[in-house]
Amino acid sequence: MTVPDPIEVRKIPIESVTDASGLARLIDDGVLEADRVLAVVGKTEGNGGVNDYTRLLADRAFREVLLAKGTRTADEVARVPLVWSGGTDGVLSPHATVFATADPARVPASDEPRLSVGVAMSEVILPEDIGRPAMVETVAAGVREAMKTAGIDDPADVHYVQTKTPLLTLDTINDAKTRGRDVVTEDTLKSMDISNSTTALGIAVALGEIEAPSAEQIHKDLALYSSVASCSSGVELDRAQIVVVGNVRGVGGRYRAGHGVMKDALDADGIWDAVRSTGLDLPERPRTSDLGDRLVNVFIKCEADPGGSVRGRRNIMLDDSDVHWHRQIKACVGGVAASVTGDPAVFVSVAAVHQGPSGGGTVAAIADLG
Repeated sequence: MTVPDPIEVRKIPIESVTDASGLARLIDDGVLEADRVLAVVGKTEGNGGVNDYTRLLADRAFREVLLAKGTRTADEVARVPLVWSGGTDGVLSPHATVFATADPARVPASDEPRLSVGVAMSEVILPEDIGRPAMVETVAAGVREAMKTAGIDDPADVHYVQTKTPLLTLDTINDAKTRGRDVVTEDTLKSMDISNSTTALGIAVALGEIEAPSAEQIHKDLALYSSVASCSSGVELDRAQIVVVGNVRGVGGRYRAGHGVMKDALDADGIWDAVRSTGLDLPERPRTSDLGDRLVNVFIKCEADPGGSVRGRRNIMLDDSDVHWHRQIKACVGGVAASVTGDPAVFVSVAAVHQGPSGGGTVAAIADLG
């Protein structure tokens, strides 16, 4: 297998809903080249719901920079996966993590595992397939393709799979009906959760974590999950955008990925486990000050425990009719994550069924090993 180019990865703030100046500065300063940008994973400041248009605004702003400062055509730039997760509740801060290839001559060589990234766009996912085995199969095929482009042949070397998939809207529900098809749900907000969970099962199948699930297990059998899946969904696409992040020997560069899981919403140790698995040398009981500037970012999925409690204490997130539990759990886990990293610009995304243990979630980390 051909060794891919090494990876440069940077986190940048987003100062307003249409701000992509951080990306422009990275390109202008020669940190990375516009034409080498592989993917962007970011948090925007909208409501995180079906009608969160801040994702669309950020998408347009970042693509305009790539188009203006590179030589790729509009169609080529449109195929770059930009995965936006809406909702920066609590202390979470809008930001983006940019992944780009780098000239091998400009990065340190290493025989140790170093960061590699592969991207893919799946085949079109029809509205009637969301939440059903056909979507699992489509996503799994896309993950395998992205692994190949990353130069990863062993699933154990995959530490993070970020996806963005379509959810159901009134228009797509009606489209299915005009073709004589039904959909798994007509609740568009619930379809966000279902799209995420179905995608996670596709990732788990591709990586050999589980066998192909039955239709009855999707979004129901909580014993099935991937330990590296981070799935978001939205209205801005009709197929799965897939970003596979792992480590490859010989690729060179400064960065390395790791992963872990949060067992529940307060499991800070799960975050530390993910950070430690990148290869950073940390004491047995680490503190934020031990990280220095070596942690690029963490990427976390979270979910309100379906039992309605955390560590034996009852909470009312799932009974609250005023503030949806999506926003409450995101703010909670965002605070826990920021207390570990010392930086509120962390990627925390909700709707984590089949993404880590029930009531917890997956954690990926990327560190700069120098």
